[in-house]
Amino acid sequence: MARQILVPLDDSDQSTAALEHALDVYPDADFVLLHVVNPERWISAGDEEEGDVYYSSELEETVKQAADDMLTETADSVREMGVEVEAVQVLGQPATGILEYIDENDVDGVVMGSRGRTGLDRLLLGSVAERVVRRSPVPVTVVH
Repeated sequence: MARQILVPLDDSDQSTAALEHALDVYPDADFVLLHVVNPERWISAGDEEEGDVYYSSELEETVKQAADDMLTETADSVREMGVEVEAVQVLGQPATGILEYIDENDVDGVVMGSRGRTGLDRLLLGSVAERVVRRSPVPVTVVH
């Protein structure tokens, strides 16, 4: 039975490097390319005075379509190498979406990129990779 490796993608150089690493290290595995679409991109809490929530259906569709295009293009290029791959888009916070996918599916490992933030940047901005590493029930390889 082939191993199933999850590779979260966000269209960054780091996630591309992670996919290349995963393909090199696990040549016989099946891959799931996962992109977590964060609704904060098209929903905001509004301004402080009025507190109105801002929602843009046009921006939502644009973000989801861009994610779908990126996943489709990447999956097609992986398939051209003769590798089994599935492309999945989920909605939510990145770390939470990745961890929920792991919990709900048969995943043997995760290979993901990280921007490698340190110090105050990591504390203020958080680190998706760090949260996944700390909470994942399966092994996680982080590629910088």
